[in-house]
Amino acid sequence: MSTTYRPTGPREFADRWAASLPPGARVGVDGAVEADTTWYADHLLAALRERARPVLVASWQGFWRPRSLRYEFGRDDPESYYGTWLDVPGLYREVLEPLGGPTSRWWVPSLYDPATDRASRARRQEVPDDAVLVLAGSFLLTNALRWGFDAVVHLTTSDAAVRRRVPAQDADRVLGGWHRYLEQDEPVEAAAVVLRCEDPRHPAELVQE
Repeated sequence: MSTTYRPTGPREFADRWAASLPPGARVGVDGAVEADTTWYADHLLAALRERARPVLVASWQGFWRPRSLRYEFGRDDPESYYGTWLDVPGLYREVLEPLGGPTSRWWVPSLYDPATDRASRARRQEVPDDAVLVLAGSFLLTNALRWGFDAVVHLTTSDAAVRRRVPAQDADRVLGGWHRYLEQDEPVEAAAVVLRCEDPRHPAELVQE
C-alpha cells in the first residue's frame, strides 16, 4: 500500500467531511498550531451549519488546568505541555462521556477561562441527540484521550512551519511536546483524516492507495 497527498482546499475538505459525519458525532481537530486547528474547525462548523446541523463548539483551552499546575516545572517545559496542561478527566467527564451516552445528552462547554486563570463557571446544558461536537486543540489523539472522539482530523506541520506560526517564545515548548506526542501516540495512525498543513490555505489530504 502506498501513501500520497492529494491537494484540497479548506472549504472543499470541510464540505465533503461534514456530509459524511453521522448525527451526534464527537469530532476533534488536532494540530501543533492552535490557530490552524481553530481555522479548520471554523470551516467545518460553517459547512455543518449550512446543512442545518446542530453543532457544539469547544476548545482545548477551555479544559486546561490552572496556571499554577501548568507552570509547576516552568512555563516552557515541553513535558508538562504534553502531559499535564489539559485536564483529560474533566474533558471526559463534562463533554466526551455525556455526549457519547445512549440516553439524553448534555455537556459543560468549558471548565476554565485562560484569560482570567479561573473556573469558567459554564453551566451544564442539555443538547439535541443529533448535535455534532467540534473541538479544536492539541494532543487529542493521545492514548488516554482518543477513545472519547468518534473522528479526529490530524494536521501535520513541519517544525519550520510551526516556528513561523507560533510566538517565538512558545516554539520550543510546542515543538518539544509535539515531538513527544508524535513518537509516543502515533496520531497519524489513529486519525480519521490527515491533512498536511504547511500552509493552512492549501492543505493536502493523505490518501492510501
